[in-house]
Amino acid sequence: MNSIRSRIDRVVGFLERHDVDVLAIQETKCREDQFPGLELSALGYEYAHAGLNQWNGVAIVSRVGLDDVATTFADDQPTFADVLEPRSIGATCGGVRVWSLYVPNGRELDHDHYVYKLAWLDRLREAGQEWLAADPDAQIALTGDWNVAPQDEDVWDMAAFAGSTHVSEPERAAFRAVVDAGYADVVRPHTPGPGVYTFWDYQQLRFPKREGMRIDFQLCSPALAARVEKGWIDREERKGKGASDHAPVVIDLA
Repeated sequence: MNSIRSRIDRVVGFLERHDVDVLAIQETKCREDQFPGLELSALGYEYAHAGLNQWNGVAIVSRVGLDDVATTFADDQPTFADVLEPRSIGATCGGVRVWSLYVPNGRELDHDHYVYKLAWLDRLREAGQEWLAADPDAQIALTGDWNVAPQDEDVWDMAAFAGSTHVSEPERAAFRAVVDAGYADVVRPHTPGPGVYTFWDYQQLRFPKREGMRIDFQLCSPALAARVEKGWIDREERKGKGASDHAPVVIDLA
C-alpha cells in the first residue's frame, strides 16, 4: 500500500468493488495503534496487523474468519540489524492459511540487506516445506510483495537492471526454491507475459510508459492451487490520484 493511512479509502473502495473475502496488505508503514481498522470493521471485516514504525508493516483483512494469527513464519525468522522487522503475518481464513509477506528489498548486491533477503527467503522455503510435510493437503497461500522478478520478461528492460537487485540469479534461485518446495505461481497461467507487471515506479512516468516489474505473487500449495479458477492483476488500481505503486494480485477460488 505504501502507507495504509494515506490510502485507506482506496482499500475500502477495492474491497467494495471486488467483493473480496480476504486481503493481504504489505507496506502499511504504521504502528499497530495507528492502523485504520474502524473503516474495515464498518464493512464487516476482521483484521490483524504487524507494524513497528513508518517502515514495512503487513496485515490481513478477512470477512471469512481470522484465526491462529502469527507474526512470524518461523521462530528463527531472520532479522536485520538485530531487529525482527514486521514483514510477515499469517492467519487461517475460511480454511486457508494466508501469509501476507513483504520480502526484504535487498537494496544493493553488496549490501548486508541483500544477504538478509536471501536468508529470509531460504528460511521461508524451509518453513513452507515443513508445513507441507506435516500436512500435504494443507491449503496455504504465500502472497505479497516478493521483491523478485523471477523471469527476464518480468521487467520492462533487463539492460536497465544490469547489476541490480530483484533480477540477480541468487534471488531468482531463492524464489524458484519456494516454488520447488511445492508452491505454484497460480496467477501467471491466467496472465502470461511479457509486459504484465505489478509494480511501476512513481518516477520518470514509468506507469504511462508501461515500464514496470512483476514482483507481486500468490504462491499456493497444491491443495489450494487446485481450487484457483481465475487469477489477474488489477492494473486499474494503479491509476488515479493517491494510487500505490503496486497493483493488487487477485485470485478466485472454487
